Formats: sequence, structure tokens, C-alpha cells
Amino acid sequence: MRPPPARGGGGNSMFFIVGSFRVPPEAMDAARPAMAKMIAASRAEPGCAQYGYAEDVLEPGLFHVTERWRDRDSLSGHFTAPHLVEWRAEWRRLGFTERQLTLYETDGGEPI
Repeated sequence: MRPPPARGGGGNSMFFIVGSFRVPPEAMDAARPAMAKMIAASRAEPGCAQYGYAEDVLEPGLFHVTERWRDRDSLSGHFTAPHLVEWRAEWRRLGFTERQLTLYETDGGEPI
């Protein structure tokens, strides 16, 4: 039996960010292109395996966030990327609320 991979990005670790945020109804038209720009730029980053926002079917304006990063260094680079700085300014300008994101470290998972 193999020992588990070292924590902190060793072995087959992947980093997931999962969460949500709300967009006020009056900001939806302006928010969609800003979200598309952020998603495209993030997906182009080295180490980004998945990045997306999905609007909740039952709660308009509630967006679910899913990010998957191959390693801690890639995720750290994302946090300092110019497009993320711009995106954070957009949150305030567009009035996003209830932003809740959680970082998870896990192995690569398996299909089910």
C-alpha cells in the first residue's frame, strides 16, 4: 500500500474552488460580458483545468463557481493575475453580494 501524497501540493493533489455569488437583477446585462471575460482569461492560464460559473436554475442571479487547478503555484499565479484584479473591481461596481468561495485540496478524483 502506498503512503498518501504529501499535503500542500505534493503527489497527485489538485486544488478546487467551489462556491457562489449573487448578481443583482439590474446588473445582469453588464455582468454577463464581465463574467465571460474573466472565465476566458482564467481558462487560458497555465495550470487551469476547469473554470466556470453557472446560474442556478431555481434562483436567478445566484451563480455557482467551480475552479480546478493542477497545482498550488498555478493557483497562486491566478490570484495575482491582472484579470483577477480587474474582476474584483467589477464585483464592487456591479454590486455582487454573498460571495462565498472555499478552497479544497484533493487527489485527481475518479469518474463515477
